[in-house]
Amino acid sequence: MPRFLLCDQLEPRRRAGCRYNGRRVTESILSTNSTYSLAEIAQRFDLTCHGDPTIRLDGVGTLAGAGPSQLSFLSNSKYSAQLAATHAGVVVLREEDVANCPVAALVTRDPYVAYAKIAALFERLPAALAGIHPSAVVAAGAQVSSSASIGPCCVIADGAVIADGAVLGPHCIVGEDCTVGAQSRLVARVTLVTRVTLGKRVLVHPGAVIGSDGFGLAFDHSASDHGSWIKLPQLGGVRIGDDCEIGANTTIDRGALDDTVLEQDVRLDNQIQIAHNVHVGAHTAMAGCAAVAGSAKIGRYCMIGGNAGVLGHLELADRVTITAKSLVTHSIREPGEYSSGVPLQENRLWRKSAARFKHLDEYARRLSALEKDRNNE
Repeated sequence: MPRFLLCDQLEPRRRAGCRYNGRRVTESILSTNSTYSLAEIAQRFDLTCHGDPTIRLDGVGTLAGAGPSQLSFLSNSKYSAQLAATHAGVVVLREEDVANCPVAALVTRDPYVAYAKIAALFERLPAALAGIHPSAVVAAGAQVSSSASIGPCCVIADGAVIADGAVLGPHCIVGEDCTVGAQSRLVARVTLVTRVTLGKRVLVHPGAVIGSDGFGLAFDHSASDHGSWIKLPQLGGVRIGDDCEIGANTTIDRGALDDTVLEQDVRLDNQIQIAHNVHVGAHTAMAGCAAVAGSAKIGRYCMIGGNAGVLGHLELADRVTITAKSLVTHSIREPGEYSSGVPLQENRLWRKSAARFKHLDEYARRLSALEKDRNNE
């Protein structure tokens, strides 16, 4: 039976930093700066500057909504009409759009990527304080770095390891034999069930559950008159690589034998299901409500659209894109973009098409017979 201790009961060598001691674990990205000049941003991100280099910026906004002290961007030609009327102080754009820009500009080949990097300068993240909140419960066998931040009502079980600079928001649970890597952040109400290893700088959003039982069942026909299910023990774990992000209320099941694996820099949106023994390659991204069934293997640099599904034991090659609501029913060996499903139509037309679906086989056989008759003439 694991022995849980409140913060004040921890032995001195493990109580270092216990209770919030006022020392910051993660400083606000703004640090001491709240504004940046155009010249500073251009130099920091190696961008070409057009216009007054002394313009100071204190935030970001859309082309239509940004003000004179804010930065915006143009990466999609659909919004080109908004450029001429923008009141932004600076716009990040491509070289071919500079002539149409009425304000200062930062020029780059990929405005969206450049904007993402610049916007981080203005993200005001709350600072976390090193130490363990008095309401947290920490097992005697847990290891918590003195530079970690453990928030209110967290529970940390025996054998758990919380590394340097890690941040656990309120009501997080870290189960037995789980590891939270250095500088990782569990925002709030995150549950690591058992045998879960998070790498460095992993971000897990509220409500995510990692390491719960995989859906493993065997049907025993001899158990009763009609048979019954037997639950298979899930003896593996979950390994998540550095720089991954797990969305809110996403679930990742632990493996039945081997581990469920996410390689480095995998990005999962909200409400995604990753079943037991799935292996997701590095730099792959999945949109909300996607689901990957057990033992599927997803390659590197793949993109899975919202509400798409991948059946179990299939393999996807590197750089495969699956569009939204598609169902992958067979392995994909070549990179490319793949889709399934019926495209959206006006309801009246869709109902007509749906009525004809059940006759497709009949139509195909009739067409084949007609072609055969024509060839015999």
